Amino acid sequence: MNSAGPPGPTGSDGLDLIPFRGVRYVPARVGSLAAVTSPPYDVVVRPDGLHHLESADPHNIVRLILPQAVSPDTRNALAADTLRRWLSEGILAPDEIPGLYVYEQRDGDHLQRGVIGALRLSEPSEGVVLPHEDVMPHVVADRAGLMRATAANLEPLLLTYRSEGSATGTTAVIERTAKRPPLLATTTEDGFSHRLWSVTDPAELAEIRTDLAHHQALIADGHHRWATYLRLRSEQPSPTPWDYGLVLLVDTARYPLRVRAIHRLLHRLPVPDALAALKGSFRLREVPGPLPHALGALADAAAHGNAFLLAGAGSFHLADAPSPDLLARTIPADRPEAWRSLDATVLHSTLLDHVWRIPEDAPEHIAYIHDAAATVAKAERDGGTAVLMHPVREEVVRDLARQGVTMPRKSTSFGPKPATGLVLRTLAD
Repeated sequence: MNSAGPPGPTGSDGLDLIPFRGVRYVPARVGSLAAVTSPPYDVVVRPDGLHHLESADPHNIVRLILPQAVSPDTRNALAADTLRRWLSEGILAPDEIPGLYVYEQRDGDHLQRGVIGALRLSEPSEGVVLPHEDVMPHVVADRAGLMRATAANLEPLLLTYRSEGSATGTTAVIERTAKRPPLLATTTEDGFSHRLWSVTDPAELAEIRTDLAHHQALIADGHHRWATYLRLRSEQPSPTPWDYGLVLLVDTARYPLRVRAIHRLLHRLPVPDALAALKGSFRLREVPGPLPHALGALADAAAHGNAFLLAGAGSFHLADAPSPDLLARTIPADRPEAWRSLDATVLHSTLLDHVWRIPEDAPEHIAYIHDAAATVAKAERDGGTAVLMHPVREEVVRDLARQGVTMPRKSTSFGPKPATGLVLRTLAD
């Protein structure tokens, strides 16, 4: 990996966000907007969360993003048929006028606003959209099959950029728009309120496009879907609608995101075996519960170096202070120190690869789960080990991405993530 990294964008070499005809639920045809939305596909805890969403409303968007059938081809065909039927029956309908969409999420005192549009795709080497994590090929293949069959972007990626923090350009349009009556407003069961507006005025669209052309973006959530966009673009002769992908862009200088960890569930490794393999290489301590107290102990330990909380079998164990000799033997030396010292690097290079010898691409061995409580619950139920992580800071992520250095996969969880189902993009647009 070139540590010098890609150059930043200048002028028209930056972000190119264009309007599209958003496809949205017709409120009169569904029980409620909240009942048809879903978290992003990779946040849904299956099967419990999937069944809950499917039962919430017969038209819940999860039937498109996570169709249930025996084979991948059958699943993808089912999603395509469902999308076509919902469009023909008027469950979903395209907006009459192409536009960009201002999107607001609020949870108590936390407010996040951004703009949803179709973003011109670019390779990482172009320095316009910066990934910060590696991807798993089987997940990209899965998402590509679904997007290819449906010919649609079913959920927006979450990308961030940084302005000077002043209310100019895109931010000015967003904040003016948020004073108008929204297209839709709903509150989902997680307590988040959501509002969506369309921006169709040519002057305002030009103001956004001109402003964003001077910025680069960081992929906060959606690396696999971005890689899928690029794969599908390569299959089509340009220019086509596949040259663009659906994204939500958030200015984190104005609206900072929350950064959380993504945890690991090791299906076939019981906690006693996990701990036995760590003896002599890590400092091991049992810490009392409940989970919030144990996570507090993890945060305290993480302030001083690499630390992990192992859970399952009715207990919590803190693993920290790894052997410097072990780290030197197992972590590649040709990366920046900021990368070498990441908890996710130590987890993957040292623990998974060398100590526990668990293949990180094998779903039968490892799952990546965003919610700590859900990870622990599944470990308790299945007899495996939950490995709970402490989040990395956004500035570390952005700095590494600008150097062209990718972090281990599933290292971070930026949020709040956009709700899936509020606006879709069909490639027939």
